[in-house]
Amino acid sequence: MKAYLLALDEGTTSARAILFDRAGRIVSEGSREFPQYYPRPGWVEQDPMELYAAQWSAVAECVAKSGISPAEIAAAGITNQRETTLLWEKKTGRPLGRAIVWQCRRTQTLCEQLIREGWQEHIAAVTGLRADPYFSGTKLSWLLDTYDPDRKRAFSGELLFGTVDTWLLWKLTEGRVHATDRTNASRTMLFNIHTGEWDKALLERLNIPECILPEVKCSAEKYGSFRWGAAEIPILGVAGDQQASLFGQGCFQPGEAKNTYGTGCFLLEHTGHEAPVSRHGLLTTVAAGEKGREMEYALEGSVFWGGSVIRWLRDGLGLLREAKDSEYFARKVPDTGGVYIVPAFSGLGAPHWKPQARGLITGLTGGSRSEHIIRAGLESIAYQTNDILTAMEADSGKKITRLKTDGGASANDFLMQFQADISRTCVTRSAQTESTAAGAAFLAGLTAGFFSSREEVKALCGGGKEFLPEMEEDKSRLLRDGWRAALAQTVFPGKQT
Repeated sequence: MKAYLLALDEGTTSARAILFDRAGRIVSEGSREFPQYYPRPGWVEQDPMELYAAQWSAVAECVAKSGISPAEIAAAGITNQRETTLLWEKKTGRPLGRAIVWQCRRTQTLCEQLIREGWQEHIAAVTGLRADPYFSGTKLSWLLDTYDPDRKRAFSGELLFGTVDTWLLWKLTEGRVHATDRTNASRTMLFNIHTGEWDKALLERLNIPECILPEVKCSAEKYGSFRWGAAEIPILGVAGDQQASLFGQGCFQPGEAKNTYGTGCFLLEHTGHEAPVSRHGLLTTVAAGEKGREMEYALEGSVFWGGSVIRWLRDGLGLLREAKDSEYFARKVPDTGGVYIVPAFSGLGAPHWKPQARGLITGLTGGSRSEHIIRAGLESIAYQTNDILTAMEADSGKKITRLKTDGGASANDFLMQFQADISRTCVTRSAQTESTAAGAAFLAGLTAGFFSSREEVKALCGGGKEFLPEMEEDKSRLLRDGWRAALAQTVFPGKQT
């Protein structure tokens, strides 16, 4: 009896492998961190071979700790940090340089050029995105300009492009599979989310040959398989981490929303089979779905610095010994004493889209203490999330009455309660602490016949702690006004503030 599902979760700072049983319970897990490289201000890179080695090692740890035979694993699903861009040789599998991470801002000049040329309208209409360094298309153009400037090797089919999911598939299947899924393709700024095809106009403008791009498949269908010992484990699900989380939270109906408090914060609202056009700075993206189903969509807003603010308080400012201590210190003061932090360390994401913005701490007085700064750091995560939530409600014309949450920082009760207070909505922390990995496992499980329907999957996604608004609405409104005033002071290098 094949009784288990394996999720491979390649995040921004670590690779994880989690084994689930038929009830969606975690049986065992393994994890390996990998380094980030910062060769210049605003540049973020990773070593592709370190990404793969970390993921392989995490699987080894997970399977060894479980005590099961690999032959008992029915299927594997892959979920990954999105937009991170890789280029490698088809024949040897050798990467051409380091991967460019989603946070990297090196292609800002190219994005500004695209906007000046009038491409923004086309990009929005076709891809649901905007011309921003966040997405893979301009990153790939940069890699080609750097390693194959005349495009001879690319157009001759010697090179291959992929996001992290594609790279893992290629390595795990020993070069037999060069593919991605719709959710990851929809984050490249090269994919037509309406037709399900690569957009030839954007490929021509960026001088990217279509032959280096992966085949695009549904999130739940057969991709290939890899060997683990004597076992052959089929890969039956792939989804970008945020769409995997949306699926793992059981958000299958229009209006259902979730927020993942990870390195960044990623708020998605399912919109069904309609691809909405946001008028308030959000993105339209493809939601994870099974083979044979009509394309489904979601509205998305991304906060570049979410849970990583806590790491900055610890490692950058030295105010915390451990990240989990942030809640203790935040509760030692009744408020921030007027201190606000705008963590625009990699620019501002949705709904503001100000890539040149830089962070600030404002409202400091002689009475400000480290506890006030720590509390302001946590509150900044909730304020940024609320900006996205407000934009979603403005786009839909409907109040989001329940926000499902997951991710590492969602374990912080102070943050979850403050989110409920500021956003005036019910915040439900998932009982399934690994919603992203669970989503990948559930997609693979549906393909394998492990689960009979989405309804069966949704039954595994219930429970969790609820946080209802407790703060007086007038106070909440004043705090939001203070946040908007702090945003207005955000620094733009080279300009007067």
